[in-house]
Amino acid sequence: MNRAVALAPPFLAACRREPVERTPVWMLRQAGRYLPEYRALRERHDFLTLMRTPELAAEVTLQPLRRFPLDAAILFADILTPIEGWDLGLSFAPGPVLERPIRAAADVDRLPTVSSAESVPYVFETVRALAAELPETTPLIGFGGAPFTLFCYLVEGKGSKSFARAKAFLWSEPEAAARLLDRLADSAIDYLSGQARAGARALMLFDSWAGLLGPDDYARFARPPVEKILAALGPLGVPRIYFPHQGATLLGEVATLPLEVVAVDWRLPLSKVRAVLGPGIAVQGNLDPAALFAPPAELDRAIDRVLAEAGPAPGHIFNLGHGVEPATDPGQVARMVERVHRRSAQGEQP
Repeated sequence: MNRAVALAPPFLAACRREPVERTPVWMLRQAGRYLPEYRALRERHDFLTLMRTPELAAEVTLQPLRRFPLDAAILFADILTPIEGWDLGLSFAPGPVLERPIRAAADVDRLPTVSSAESVPYVFETVRALAAELPETTPLIGFGGAPFTLFCYLVEGKGSKSFARAKAFLWSEPEAAARLLDRLADSAIDYLSGQARAGARALMLFDSWAGLLGPDDYARFARPPVEKILAALGPLGVPRIYFPHQGATLLGEVATLPLEVVAVDWRLPLSKVRAVLGPGIAVQGNLDPAALFAPPAELDRAIDRVLAEAGPAPGHIFNLGHGVEPATDPGQVARMVERVHRRSAQGEQP
């Protein structure tokens, strides 16, 4: 099938549902722990030092691009980075831990008002350095955490499978919870807008724990601050990507948000995702990261299934349905990127 070659980089063209000569591909957590060069850096620097030192964060961001012909870079940072100025005692062991979690309405009201430029200036220095170094064909994706996901960590105080304390706070302190979610939305707008001004060419909002909520609770608690963020980012003119992890039951609500791209995990085929979202929204995903441990022939079949499910319509960015696993063989990543590009290229549809 003949398709016009997009003038924009393939990743940006696909975000805007424009025709591309091949499907663009990048990976969640593509910068980091599965690469030997990253592990070598970690032997000399702890995680926070890597994030807070612009030259090191830029180096980590660029490492996978030197190995693989990926179509986008994503900033090396953490979703909790923008709340560092709130003096909650954030550390990583290895996941995020807060010494002073939010447990009452008074804790919400005591939170300071501080801009991202004041609290995490190193993030914007890193973005500016990357924007200057990356080629025009490889856009930088800036990102942040969605309010409900950050709310879960701030109230629970650490990672959890159920975030029972955080969910209980939604119901026991609904007014305080709403204030906190709104504060987190304002923080995200400031943080993500700053990344775009510094040179990020797309913005992604990670809602890692959205799947903890059913559709009604999502619509009540999580969706309003996400909509506020996405609406505020619209005038920046960069693609907005939203990832409601494990959110297959939430896609009806997600489809009405002001955005260009919805990223999805592997739990729902892309054909069904597109049927719910409609033709006006691009999709990103959705290979199961575990498929990268398969024998080569089986990995090839899994890749081809994702491409076939995405269909021929414009607006597909190939990605994993979640972050690449630390034990992943970089050779398997190379195989995936090459196959996506080749099989999706003009004249060789899966």
